[in-house]
Amino acid sequence: MRGASPDLVRRALAERDPLPGTAGFAGELDGRLVRDVLGRQPLFSERADPAKWSFDHRDLDDPVAVPAGRARQTAGEAAGDDERVWSLPDPPAATDRDAALDRVRDAVFESVRSVDDDGLAVAFSGGVDSAVVAAGVPDAPCYVAGFEGSHDVAAAREAAAAMDRDLTVVELTHEALERAVPEIVAALGRTTPMDVQIVLPLYLLAERVAADGYDRLAVGQGADELFGGYAKVQKAPDDPRVEADTVRGAAREMILTLPDQLERDLLVLRAAGVDPVAPLLHDRVVSAALPLPEEFLVDGDRRKVALREAASGVLPESVAEADKKAVQYGTYASRELDRLARQAGFKRRMENHVQQYVESLVE
Repeated sequence: MRGASPDLVRRALAERDPLPGTAGFAGELDGRLVRDVLGRQPLFSERADPAKWSFDHRDLDDPVAVPAGRARQTAGEAAGDDERVWSLPDPPAATDRDAALDRVRDAVFESVRSVDDDGLAVAFSGGVDSAVVAAGVPDAPCYVAGFEGSHDVAAAREAAAAMDRDLTVVELTHEALERAVPEIVAALGRTTPMDVQIVLPLYLLAERVAADGYDRLAVGQGADELFGGYAKVQKAPDDPRVEADTVRGAAREMILTLPDQLERDLLVLRAAGVDPVAPLLHDRVVSAALPLPEEFLVDGDRRKVALREAASGVLPESVAEADKKAVQYGTYASRELDRLARQAGFKRRMENHVQQYVESLVE
């Protein structure tokens, strides 16, 4: 069992408690494979024999992921059957604004300050998410990846200077992208361009971190989903990318996408040689974020309101209020992978031209 003791998971199963006070867990317990409600640890079993399982799909011939919040039988007539054992809570919006904000502040900083900094580096983009994480581990080195001139590199330099932190810049190159793509595809088991673009800078940053002697990487994953960081949440219900007709509903939709995202990110980081540490995905932070009212998610053009307010007394204002681009755009990974595809003859008029290019690199 990774991420929690067997006794804690047994208690969570018995009580159907989806947030029992962990940062996620998965593994085998009493003849079942279990994975926490947000899928913060990946878990797979062999399709024809669920008793064969692994945390890495590459160890199996025909792997099937255990869905988040499920328990899979490993033997008997029900072998391979999945039972939902945990569901994400759906509390009403908090009515005491001050108490809700205090709860977020306490949860966030208890989580980031509880991180052991032994062998730890921080993935630092200059946004409020990674800056909050970095603030909790003041002695850990900070790293950013991106092409020179990219938004993330510039933002990270400015934020590191404001926070008086040393920063290592991992400069991306076309050669590095071409080398990394097949390795990423092997780790993921898929060639979807968006997935590859998102994890390219993370993978190359993690490789450098591992080469520098660190085996753990603190990340800000989960903050955008939990605290309303997406433009499509801000624009709900008018954005066709979400089905919800409220900002809170749209934020919940994003939270429910976390299992697939976290599986992708964790597999790639482990393939690069580090274990991720995501303090903003601890149960205490999730519990504090779920009941936030709409105005603590989005207020006009300001997103992640509660997280920014919580950070305001700890981070410089310029960092707490900094805007951030999605990693594939902020690092130029998406733009430059597209450029490489076109230079290799995969023109934009071709269907799925970037995916065709990715597949050509794998071949």
